[in-house]
Amino acid sequence: MIRILKGMKDKFVEFLKISDEVARSNAVQTIEYEEEELENIFGVLVLGSYVGMPSPPMQISLDLMPFMEKELILMMEKVDTANQPLSHLFSAFDIG
Repeated sequence: MIRILKGMKDKFVEFLKISDEVARSNAVQTIEYEEEELENIFGVLVLGSYVGMPSPPMQISLDLMPFMEKELILMMEKVDTANQPLSHLFSAFDIG
């Protein structure tokens, strides 16, 4: 009887470890997605004048331009996926 209970305890501990790994993996993916979106928002805020949005003075945008290569690449990727925003959102949150 004790052997069976010990086996059940080991299985339960293993289940908890796997659940913890899955939860941590999902949390990291969600944070990475949120970071990507924040970088995109920063890029739109700084370089918004290119798409007709109000932006900081042009001198500030031009001063930041050498440091915004990653944001420009991300904005170009967003343009490619702009016609399928829901599919991008669903893939990020693993819905359905």
